[in-house]
Amino acid sequence: MRLLPILIFTFLTHQLVAQKTSPLYPDKIPNSKSVPNDETSTQEGSITIVRNITVPTITYYPAPAEKATGAAVIVIPGGGYAINAISHEGHDLARRLNEIGVTAFVVKYRIPSDKSMENKEIGPLQDAQQAIKTVRENAATYGIDANRIGIMGFSAGGHLASTAGTHYKTAHIANPKNTSLRPDFMILVYPVISFQEDIGHLGSRDNLLGKGASQEKVDLYSNEKQVTNETPPTFLIHAGDDKTVPVANSIRFYESLHKNGIKAELHIYPGGGHGFGLNNGTTKDDWFERCKNWMDANGWLTKK
Repeated sequence: MRLLPILIFTFLTHQLVAQKTSPLYPDKIPNSKSVPNDETSTQEGSITIVRNITVPTITYYPAPAEKATGAAVIVIPGGGYAINAISHEGHDLARRLNEIGVTAFVVKYRIPSDKSMENKEIGPLQDAQQAIKTVRENAATYGIDANRIGIMGFSAGGHLASTAGTHYKTAHIANPKNTSLRPDFMILVYPVISFQEDIGHLGSRDNLLGKGASQEKVDLYSNEKQVTNETPPTFLIHAGDDKTVPVANSIRFYESLHKNGIKAELHIYPGGGHGFGLNNGTTKDDWFERCKNWMDANGWLTKK
């Protein structure tokens, strides 16, 4: 019986350590207008939806010491650049990453808005770049390898993650130390990649760029057109029957990666639709296990 208080204390201590949410920017939020904080969070079934985000945060999930590999992944939830689906495309993934020894960081990023931003098209990218910079510059504090920091994105969060992975040479944030803003690898799950008329998710495009964006802007943010021989290695998951974000988004990105000599792996499931998070109910296969194997094969899970 005497062990019970110790066990309870240990459990609670682990819970407290397991996640810590902090402002993404320690000082002034860049590219931000002074507006009331009208953020709301609602529960829709098992999914937590956050709206009207103007104050971005980063939540730290350290890998358990006995499992920690030194790898880290920054997780970007989806939501069409209108919301953050913060639970099943954010915090749930952080916990699963912890199980394989990967430290995770969930980013609650700003929703592009002319009311709250001077230039809404770069607002989410600023938050992704700030997350990469923060994690890399504090790698020693987090107990991670600064050269094994990946980014994972779902749906429009996949667009944001792939933008971070293809537009990293242009810093949209203050970066006095010239810290690399390039993720070391990308994990993209039913991602919005293209803003082109034939396959693009036009709702995400309009929310980020505004209606009537020029073809030049559409091309700039169609990330299949931004791949180079320096784009990070990429793991892609999609369902063939996705009616929201056509599977052609992942296929075209994979083709661009392959053309440029970038190591990539693409898994397409016949069913699953859009927004299934960790659990594609149409298959007994576990895509996260495929992702783990890919990370392991590329050395990102090897303790150093």
